[in-house]
Amino acid sequence: MKDKYDEPIEPNGPYWTITRREFLKGSSLFVAGLSSGASLALADTTDSKAKLSFGIVTDAHYADQNPRGARRYRESIAKMTECVTLMNDKKVDFLVELGDFKDCGKPVVEAAALKFLSAIEEVYGQFKGPRYHVLGNHDCDGVSKEQFLARVENTGIQKGSSYYSFDSKGVHFVVLDACFDAKGIDYDHGKFNWTDTNIPPKELAWLKKDLASSSGPVIAFVHQRLDLTDSTPKGHRCVHVKNGPEIQQVLQDSKRALAVFQGHHHAGHYSHIKGIHYYTLKAMVEGPGEKNNSYAIVDVHPDKSIVVTGYRKALSKEMKKA
Repeated sequence: MKDKYDEPIEPNGPYWTITRREFLKGSSLFVAGLSSGASLALADTTDSKAKLSFGIVTDAHYADQNPRGARRYRESIAKMTECVTLMNDKKVDFLVELGDFKDCGKPVVEAAALKFLSAIEEVYGQFKGPRYHVLGNHDCDGVSKEQFLARVENTGIQKGSSYYSFDSKGVHFVVLDACFDAKGIDYDHGKFNWTDTNIPPKELAWLKKDLASSSGPVIAFVHQRLDLTDSTPKGHRCVHVKNGPEIQQVLQDSKRALAVFQGHHHAGHYSHIKGIHYYTLKAMVEGPGEKNNSYAIVDVHPDKSIVVTGYRKALSKEMKKA
């Protein structure tokens, strides 16, 4: 199975608007495992007047294996520790990881993949609040979805659910699973083409029903990007959900969708399509040392505007309601 692990990271470009970034000084936060003697340089801009605040992190790709390209698999333990420590310090309402939580060794061994999953989940589980997972393609390398979901906690969600929804402070959150091939078959033990990513009819029907039976503004989480189509200009393409436009339309028809938060595209991205913001968070695994960590806090304000505060290399973004 081919994976573009060495795909170059895009430089900051016109699609990003950096808003506010301040740094903790004299912080008591300490994270073992990163370069010794380096101070934490973290944004401290969470708005206490925000209606709701939650943390996002993506593409940790943890595995006990040597670097490949820019990916530093082992360092994700220390990077995730830093992320969780900050999220606890800020007391965000919940934390969600957007997929590719773990990776696998070469050759792929199921027992090793499960060990990597348990190790990164143990760190993620140090968050003192509700936490959630989005399935990514690498989460199905060496294991099944059932094995992955049996070993992680999605707070208040029935075990085994790969797509689900929950509410927090009047906002409705939807977690989608795009790890299906064009025939609707689950990714399983690496038996899939990572470029063939789809949300099958059964899940789409569930999404429509879920949105019709819920209330409040909507925010969705997914691993692979929904904001791309085959007509996306070259240079900004990456693997995207094949029926993404159909999912976009369902969200638009709800007239309540504010934003979609995504992973998978390690360089990060932002787009705005028909009143919905699509924010793709930069990957945690890319690059050595604490300076190359990536995670963010999302504030949802009473006027339904959203402010993303990026930490380390994650970029900040102000998103106004259309």
